[in-house]
Amino acid sequence: MVRLADVRKTYDLGGTVEALAGVSLTLDEGSYTAVMGPSGSGKSTLLNLVGALDTPDEGSVEVAGHDIDTDSEDDRAAIRGTEIGFVFQTFNLMPRSNAVENVTLPLVFDDWSRDRRRERAQEVLKRVGLGDRLDHRPTELSGGQRQRVAIARALAPDPSVVLADEPTGNIDTETGSEIMALLGEVHARGNTVLLVTHERRIAEHADRIVHIRDGVIESIESLDGTDERDPTDRHGSDGVDGFEAESSGRGDESARDRSEERESADGSAGRGE
Repeated sequence: MVRLADVRKTYDLGGTVEALAGVSLTLDEGSYTAVMGPSGSGKSTLLNLVGALDTPDEGSVEVAGHDIDTDSEDDRAAIRGTEIGFVFQTFNLMPRSNAVENVTLPLVFDDWSRDRRRERAQEVLKRVGLGDRLDHRPTELSGGQRQRVAIARALAPDPSVVLADEPTGNIDTETGSEIMALLGEVHARGNTVLLVTHERRIAEHADRIVHIRDGVIESIESLDGTDERDPTDRHGSDGVDGFEAESSGRGDESARDRSEERESADGSAGRGE
């Protein structure tokens, strides 16, 4: 399970920038969630916190039973190596290493023997459809194949949570659809998947979409047939269905105004169609 409670994060970029402004979010084990928002909305900061790459200024972050906000850097590194798998937009593969060597990288720091690392890498590469590309370097692979290697690398340690940051950003539409189908298979195997994207068609592969703007969760849209929850509804967000979100630190009046603006916009969009 992943749980963020009243998380705040600021950066000094020639002035104080509040990337997250009191965000609370709970994801059940095995859930598939997409986060959407414009540039600078806080979605990448959210992903970095869940990925134990950063810590909050205030609030708490729990991932698979580990307290990210209080753990040491060594502990967070261990969590990244065992509990969390990363899929990046730019692949981040070692150019001089072949597919197997790239996939074994996260296993080197987890006390796996060399033979066991290679066996595991071959296993996950075959799972993502690259059983005939084991010895190919990134320069010998297409963009889609490189992303498949990146997904295999993320799966190698058998993590409980897979984080995907714009995984289709550097590949064409058709290949992107194949990658999203592959992430769907990852989810079907029981992994918790958290996806960050700015594309609606990509986000719709998830069960829920968290809409974030200016460091605040504006709404949560359910795509699996369950009720949609408005994070400003303090009484409705009880987390019973395994997904809870609310944004604190803003006035109730502002929350109502934002809700009314969204309802008005949704109504206008519906009439336009």
